Amino acid sequence: MAAPKAPLLDGTGKKAKDVTLTAEVFAVDVKPHLIHEAVRAEGAAARAGTQAAKSRGLVSGGRAKPWRQKGTGRARAGTTRAPQWTGGGVAFAPQPRSYAVKVNRKARKSALRGALSHHAGRAALGVVDASAFSEPSTRAAATLVGTWGKELPLVVIAQPDEEAVAKSFRNLERVLVLEPSELEVGALVWANSVLATEAALERVKELAQ
Repeated sequence: MAAPKAPLLDGTGKKAKDVTLTAEVFAVDVKPHLIHEAVRAEGAAARAGTQAAKSRGLVSGGRAKPWRQKGTGRARAGTTRAPQWTGGGVAFAPQPRSYAVKVNRKARKSALRGALSHHAGRAALGVVDASAFSEPSTRAAATLVGTWGKELPLVVIAQPDEEAVAKSFRNLERVLVLEPSELEVGALVWANSVLATEAALERVKELAQ
């Protein structure tokens, strides 16, 4: 398969030239089942897992038998902290736990390559010239996005030292700014288009291989 290309956008959003992308990362077959597995695992890992409730053994009080076993005409009871009592413990009380789901490294990287290839294949992947943002400018970022004309929501990928780019795009609506190390398959699935600086795109390529 021929190596795909992505436009290199200047500060106004116009194409300066085409950048050739690595076919092994940006032109692979999309495997929906792996993408689904990766997104599911990312969502599960994001859960706090801090839900908790007290079981009958954790609720205070209820140590004495409320009445004798026989002769009262009432149902037998051993503690006032049983689940059926008001103020009692919770049956099968949830406890803090991890919801993490293991995904093999090869499968995760394959899903990432598939998501990137999907955007590259539909010409929704662009490269932004980081040198065009010498200082933060939300107006310049909005102009670039509008001139490029791709559908939102948008994911922007920039290196940690490209702070001007990150600050320029982060205040735009339906735009998510990430570092390459933060990029997840779920973000690429959520986005309709992707913008990356040249340095960030190189780092993403390394992470996906």
